[in-house]
Amino acid sequence: MKYPLLIASALALTTTAMAQNNGSNSPYSRYGFGLLNDRHSSASTALAGTGYGWRGGTEVNFKNPASFSAIDSLSFIFDVGLSLQNANIKQGNQSVNARNTSIDYITVGFRGARHLGFSLGMIPFSTIGYSMNDKRTWTASTGDVTETEAHNGNGGLQQVYLGVGWEPFRGFSFGVNGGYLWGDMEHNIVASYSDPTINTRRRTYDAHVKTYTVNFGLQYEQRIDKKNSIILGLVYGLGHKTQGYANYYDQQRQNKVYVGDTLSLRNGFELPHTFGVGLTWNYNNRLRVAADYTLQKWSKVQYPTLSRSTSGYTYTAETGQFTDLSKYSLGAEYVVNPDGYRWYNRIRYRLGAAYTTPYTKVNGSDGPRNYQVSAGVGIPIINSHSNRCVLNLAAGFEHVAPQISGSLKENYMRVSIGVTFNESWFNKWKAQ
Repeated sequence: MKYPLLIASALALTTTAMAQNNGSNSPYSRYGFGLLNDRHSSASTALAGTGYGWRGGTEVNFKNPASFSAIDSLSFIFDVGLSLQNANIKQGNQSVNARNTSIDYITVGFRGARHLGFSLGMIPFSTIGYSMNDKRTWTASTGDVTETEAHNGNGGLQQVYLGVGWEPFRGFSFGVNGGYLWGDMEHNIVASYSDPTINTRRRTYDAHVKTYTVNFGLQYEQRIDKKNSIILGLVYGLGHKTQGYANYYDQQRQNKVYVGDTLSLRNGFELPHTFGVGLTWNYNNRLRVAADYTLQKWSKVQYPTLSRSTSGYTYTAETGQFTDLSKYSLGAEYVVNPDGYRWYNRIRYRLGAAYTTPYTKVNGSDGPRNYQVSAGVGIPIINSHSNRCVLNLAAGFEHVAPQISGSLKENYMRVSIGVTFNESWFNKWKAQ
């Protein structure tokens, strides 16, 4: 019984760690749900997130639940990953560096019956984390007045999932992930003035979201000959309304106490419909080359919006706050001999590249575009129990390019570390 207790403890620790350290310093995380997580393992990170058509018996590919049907019959897979990143944020001649760490995911996978695999885990959906100041000066009757606006935000959404993949007949698999999504988001703007007669103003946006998630997957493998095959992967994520609340506070500091108005809105959030397609070429289980396309329909999603009219402010759920997101990615993996006697012949070498359009809008215009390149290795870990455990290392460079001249530019150097424990739990003991 120690393994179920270990898994439960790890999930609890991961929940706490994700809540305490969200791994973001980006001012762009102030928009929408924040920075979206692409939901992939450390092995897939080296492939720039490519994986809809990826399947294997010794790995958990939660990008497509249909892949769970390929989990080895003797395996119990435990996979955990974390990232370390250095961000360079630049605007004009000003530049700042920031470092972060984050726990990316924790997953397990196992086989329930022939051609039937299961997985469960916890992965982040989005992250919010930023702190910045903005100053401006104007001339009043009493002289020049400097206004300083301090912006900060934190929070994000996490999800847990339980998935199943089934291969009803050779080459065709389908699966489903069902999960629970929840989290808190908070944004604060505090305006203070050099003129002491002007009251400090504080505006706060806070929200709590909770809802279910459902994602479907399909994979079809077509053998070309004894050494070559092609795998088509399809995924669909259900878009729907969520439960929760959003509050807007507009307050002024008077006699050391903040007083003002509050606007509230219930169930004002939605999740987008998500579509994905991927194609993977597998040569003799030594070379795999894959390409993916993802579309998230954010343009029709409702989101709490503050509006001003002659009668005052209103806080309502409206569409048109976002734009549809598209991601294009390529990835390749090579291993000299996956069944080789020498461990270095079983090292997996990976490369990837991706281009992503934004889902958020910044001051009414589309947000920044994202460019990524990555590389990594999967190194076998030799121990007395199993030779199928793997240390996955990946390094990547990410460039966030605004579409508006003079806006913030961001560059990230990121290192991802993942450990896949692949133990043969279901082997029968042999008499000595």
